[in-house]
Amino acid sequence: MTTPPTAARRMLDISGEEALYLLAGTTQGRLMYEQREVTAVRPASHVLEYGRLIVRTPLPAAALTGRGTVTYHADHIHPTTGTGWAVTASGPAEVITEQGEVAHYRRTLTGWSHGPHDTLLRIHPQTVNGYRFAHAAGPAEAPPGAGRPSSR
Repeated sequence: MTTPPTAARRMLDISGEEALYLLAGTTQGRLMYEQREVTAVRPASHVLEYGRLIVRTPLPAAALTGRGTVTYHADHIHPTTGTGWAVTASGPAEVITEQGEVAHYRRTLTGWSHGPHDTLLRIHPQTVNGYRFAHAAGPAEAPPGAGRPSSR
């Protein structure tokens, strides 16, 4: 049964731990960084290992030189019902250059392009925010704090 698009929805904040769990369960997202005073967004594939996000994205490594923080976003939203989740993680990033690691992650993570526009990053998430999107159950059932961002 599908819910009509006019059905009321709500956005519920989730803990940083649940957000990381959801992030670990998917492999595709978007890397966001500032480029010439505008936010650039690139598709990316990722894996979460030991609390760090390893990201493979189609941009030259030089585009991230000198950048302190990047943001990574992944989500899963059902196209008909609008239910699902979204997670955003921000933190310092470093380009992975050690040849053994580069070879391992190029085998592990699907790339979008190859050559100079194929960069591997290690992001150390300092802030993790997440939300679940659900159907509104009624005003009495909304949990306290619904809609407030959570941080890790």
